[in-house]
Amino acid sequence: MTVAELVDAAGLEVLAAGEMDVEITGCYISDLLSLAMSRVGEGNAWVTVQTNINVVAVAALSDAACVVIAEGMDVPQEVRDKAAAQGVNLLRTGKTAYEMAKIL
Repeated sequence: MTVAELVDAAGLEVLAAGEMDVEITGCYISDLLSLAMSRVGEGNAWVTVQTNINVVAVAALSDAACVVIAEGMDVPQEVRDKAAAQGVNLLRTGKTAYEMAKIL
């Protein structure tokens, strides 16, 4: 499944778009940034409720396919702008992390 296909299948909101045809190779769920930094794999969809600017840095460093912000959390404009500048696919859903994991 590509990021674009996930957006369509799960009805996700695109907050910032990079390469949307990237294949999703796995899923990682964590809200602890230090743990995510060491565990998000290349091509993973990372599901979190964290919305600070460091989420973009972790996603870029790990080559995540996308970040899915769960539970409809508010994402500051500066985070959206940084994700767009870094080419990070930043998505949002009202679903829980568990519901997103089932879809993935």
